[in-house]
Amino acid sequence: MDAGLRAVPRHRGFGPFVTWAEYQAADGALVHWESRRQRKHVRPDPVHPGAGPSTWWDPATRGWWLAILFAVGSVLFALGAAPGFASAAGVRWDSITFFVGSVFFTAAAFLQYREMVDAAPAGTPKGWRRYLSFGTRRIDWWATVVQLVGTVFFNVSTGDAMRIDLSTASATHHVWRPDLLGSACFLVASALAWFEVCHGWGAWQTSSLSWWIVLVNLAGSVAFGASAVASYIVPETGQLLNVTLTNLGTFVGAILFLVGAVLLLPERTESLSG
Repeated sequence: MDAGLRAVPRHRGFGPFVTWAEYQAADGALVHWESRRQRKHVRPDPVHPGAGPSTWWDPATRGWWLAILFAVGSVLFALGAAPGFASAAGVRWDSITFFVGSVFFTAAAFLQYREMVDAAPAGTPKGWRRYLSFGTRRIDWWATVVQLVGTVFFNVSTGDAMRIDLSTASATHHVWRPDLLGSACFLVASALAWFEVCHGWGAWQTSSLSWWIVLVNLAGSVAFGASAVASYIVPETGQLLNVTLTNLGTFVGAILFLVGAVLLLPERTESLSG
């Protein structure tokens, strides 16, 4: 929160986390603060203050790259799970597609973590220690860290899936378990993002882009979770528990994440006038 503001007794949030508050500036004016808005707000260009940021093409800003990286990762996951792609490209190239997509997810999640760190309140350590600080009182710290960990699990899972010499037991340990853990992390992170935007268990905010973003991401995480459960390798047969649900869950989840990633672009500029 910005210096020069002092709290007045109005705030909302989820559990121990404050996600919305009303503050009073030195001149007595009331200022509304929101956790996500503080992070996503596009700062004016100090060199060209009259030139507003571009919604769809703005490669000079981190938020633009964050959205693009998430979008590319989502497209690759959707492609890998698309009907007929594995048969046409081959199992190995299908696995490579998922692995490359997971790398894009990790890059985007790291930028998201950086975005959260740079929005830290006054008093946060400077320099490299800033990135190793534990903001456990912030819901966005938990959401971004958990999602970053989840993408690393996907890196492990999709990376091991490229190996062709895995036994059923090895595939369960090296592919399925990291996939399940990664999906669980995505679900937890998406739920925390939902609570952050809704300032509680739920809210109806259809006019808010942020609300739609966290909603579709939460739905995408549920689809990924269903896919992970369905991809359990049955020891007796060595086959997936439900191949159809595995591919459908991944495809639907990836499409929903793609929608959320695209909506991140206008959210950056909408917040300026919101």
